[in-house]
Amino acid sequence: MTKTEGSSARYCFSFIKFAQNFKKIEPMRKILLLLLCVPMLVCAKSKRDDSKYLVGAVPEVNGQVLFQQTFAVEGKNKQQIYDVMKAYLNQLMKGEQQMKGTKMAMEDASTGTLVGRFEEWMIFKKKPFVLDRTRFRYLLTIKCSDGKCHMELTQISYYYEEDLDGYNGRTYKAEEWINDANALNKAQNKLLWGSAKFRRKTVDRVEEIFTGARDAFEQPAKEEHRATKLIE
Repeated sequence: MTKTEGSSARYCFSFIKFAQNFKKIEPMRKILLLLLCVPMLVCAKSKRDDSKYLVGAVPEVNGQVLFQQTFAVEGKNKQQIYDVMKAYLNQLMKGEQQMKGTKMAMEDASTGTLVGRFEEWMIFKKKPFVLDRTRFRYLLTIKCSDGKCHMELTQISYYYEEDLDGYNGRTYKAEEWINDANALNKAQNKLLWGSAKFRRKTVDRVEEIFTGARDAFEQPAKEEHRATKLIE
């Protein structure tokens, strides 16, 4: 516990102890007193480390947000890599958060190209009586060649604050919402409040998808003999 947290906690406990000395105090009021202490304890907590999500976390190419990775696959030709990636793409499309908009847009074994269009729920907060989420839409392109795989995730947008019937929401494009120009303060050392959660969740989700693609080649390979090597 930090010095600030300790001071806040001691203050709360002293205040509650003082209140409990009143013989006629009701149990419900004791609960309310405890709730009054919560904001002070929350403020005393250390700040979130957002260094991972600052400058460069959301790359842009020619004005378009574009996440990409290329990795080498030891001992695999184009067709073998294509087959593994096709199975991986189908697996992604069966995920718990996937929606009706998710579909395979292109399958071309001759060129080693796979394209999937995704629409999935991105969950910000899920608690009893509280559900904060957005539709997360993107295009995932995979290009396979002998011994190598290239992935691109682009055309990112969000559909947020829709009603129960799925209408009247607001659409945000990545280029106007989570890129460096729109999601960071002037000093570029802090995320802006409105788009911060979108940027964090997007970076984490892309990382999960890219890591999952490489891991698809590791089964049942052991960690010390990884089948892939990240190129860029």
